[in-house]
Amino acid sequence: MPEHIKRVEALKPLSRDHHHGLLLCWKIRQGIKLNVDLERIKKYLDWFWMTYLKTHFEMEEQYVFPVLGSENKLVKQALAEHTRLKRLFESEIDLQKSISLIEEELEKHIRFEERVLFNEIQSAASSEQLRQIEMNCTDKSFYENLSDVFWE
Repeated sequence: MPEHIKRVEALKPLSRDHHHGLLLCWKIRQGIKLNVDLERIKKYLDWFWMTYLKTHFEMEEQYVFPVLGSENKLVKQALAEHTRLKRLFESEIDLQKSISLIEEELEKHIRFEERVLFNEIQSAASSEQLRQIEMNCTDKSFYENLSDVFWE
């Protein structure tokens, strides 16, 4: 694992989003451990996807990944993972399998972006590219959906 690299300001909002994504994985694990009805977990996942994650993926794809270019192997991996996760979030069949895979794959994806991809991007980005990222990938205040705290 690479040495800890200080995150540039422009990427910090996306890293904060990643924190909420990791919390989502924990909530899924808790829900499964507590034998929560899968429909309840799915409802929360649908909310999280539509409210936060879909936009997060779009921001990364539009403003962050182009720093390295579409032929970069790390970018190709991240895009493939985005496609896979999108399919899992939008899937309505075999909820148990989809939910388990979201928990597993989202955590791996976030760790990959934080430990590998973002480090490469911030090393390669010009100050103009970082300015564009900072202007377009601002913090969206996270408001928790407390209508059903199935993880408690």
